[in-house]
Amino acid sequence: MCGIVGIVRFDEKPIKKTELQTMMQVIKQRGPDDEGVFIDGHVGLGHVRLSILDLSEAGHQPMTDPTGRYTIIQNGESYNYIELREELQSMGYSFRTQTDTEVVLNGYIAWGEKVLDRLNGMFAMAIYDKQEQTLFLARDRFGVKPLYYHLGAEQMVFASEIPAILKALPDKPKANDNAIF
Repeated sequence: MCGIVGIVRFDEKPIKKTELQTMMQVIKQRGPDDEGVFIDGHVGLGHVRLSILDLSEAGHQPMTDPTGRYTIIQNGESYNYIELREELQSMGYSFRTQTDTEVVLNGYIAWGEKVLDRLNGMFAMAIYDKQEQTLFLARDRFGVKPLYYHLGAEQMVFASEIPAILKALPDKPKANDNAIF
């Protein structure tokens, strides 16, 4: 189990590292082995890691491709990553780690969002494209690995757990009694 958090500001106000760390502290139990933060101005990603595949520091997240264009955070596992890795290698992709995360990242670079059609596993992920200024969020088909988000007028906030999102919001949301009923 790992945990992911993120903030995207629509007004392009810069993200502070402490904002992500506050969110990550709420989900620290999901990933006690390692943590990392990526900030590109108004986009911030955070990850807490429970090391399972590639226990080395090479599996650290957020993980950025060698060009610096794409950055991924992921919670979960892709069971068929070895087969996908072999397919990507035959297409000319090289790998620095033994992680499924790097396979997913290279798969996204190769196939775009259609990488989801090829993944067999349980996962929640965010992939940021620095050049296009886009963020791709996805989870497995059954939602085994959670991915919650709040979309407001000024920002979008996402996380593996709702309490982490609440830490990032200036005002606590009120329950919609009609929706609950």
